[in-house]
Amino acid sequence: MCASRMQRLLTAIMLGLILYFFATAAQDFQAGMTQSTNFQIAVVLQIFVILMMIVWAVTNFCPSSWLLNKTFPPCEWEK
Repeated sequence: MCASRMQRLLTAIMLGLILYFFATAAQDFQAGMTQSTNFQIAVVLQIFVILMMIVWAVTNFCPSSWLLNKTFPPCEWEK
């Protein structure tokens, strides 16, 4: 597995986890709860992902890609 593919996979996993927390929060709210810890976790994680995407777009530096490039080999797209 190469670094760029791993970064995309981790982003997809993160978004899936956020979706899970939003779905469980929706169940909490349907059950009549006025507050949900799952909702708070989902919002914090979503804000984190959005901020990292903004940093990546503005500076062309992605902290997760930087770290994964130190751990995994670079992708060879020509093969």
